[in-house]
Amino acid sequence: MIFPAHCKYVGMVTGTPCGNRAYFLSRYLIRETADGPEVLEVETDPEGTGLMRRVLSTRVLAAGDEVYRYPDRVNVHDRTFLLGAALRSGHRCTIFSGHDGQTTFVLDPDPSGFLRIHVYDITPPRPHLSATLQDLEGTGLFGDLEVVFEHHVRDIREIEADVYPCRVAGFARTLDADQVQPSDRVAGCLTARDLVRECYGEEITVENTCPLEVVADEPFIARCCRSERGGLGRWNGKFGAVVHWGASPRDIAEAVVRVTAAWRDRDGKGSGC
Repeated sequence: MIFPAHCKYVGMVTGTPCGNRAYFLSRYLIRETADGPEVLEVETDPEGTGLMRRVLSTRVLAAGDEVYRYPDRVNVHDRTFLLGAALRSGHRCTIFSGHDGQTTFVLDPDPSGFLRIHVYDITPPRPHLSATLQDLEGTGLFGDLEVVFEHHVRDIREIEADVYPCRVAGFARTLDADQVQPSDRVAGCLTARDLVRECYGEEITVENTCPLEVVADEPFIARCCRSERGGLGRWNGKFGAVVHWGASPRDIAEAVVRVTAAWRDRDGKGSGC
């Protein structure tokens, strides 16, 4: 796969006003032809000076029916989206145009070089960790990390409990608003279990809803309301990061960066610790 690290390495060719020279940062050129765009790899003179450098060699990477131009303007820093769109295009090479006129491309798309991070969360209400990651991903924030997220969001309504954790999720009966009866089945996390035991004793069954309890793949990032569990570590034998229930977008982004770096430091073969 060829996927330029940054759009600044990709230039557009519409003529030769400077002769056989190209911008000094250019590693690839997209040139319009009668048969459509073609993508070139270009080598400029490393000993040259100035903005425009003499072209030493060019190589056609894709042309004709191999090339597809994505119809919409995109965020060129959202590399996960670009890779997915290139895979779906069915062409060897997909060219993308950015909102500000930048250009990049993906040739022979292959997701194997992207790190898959497993995300564990629950709903309702809004799965804060999962939803925030999708919001951040759309900004291109994780573009240079080259990661993809696989979301495992448990719908706690499937538990069919009598009492659920909190009223904000819209349940009829919740721990923060209603009295629990001895025969009730309660859905909640470790904190909910502690609350039930403190207020109602040991007899009431609490179905654990904590996302950490279902971690089954690594590396992962999961949400938990217990601050002492936060940070990098292992859970269910798997390595990952735990963020607090109400973690800020910055905290979540930093957790992704940390777990990615730790995992890759061990080449994905160990805990990353």
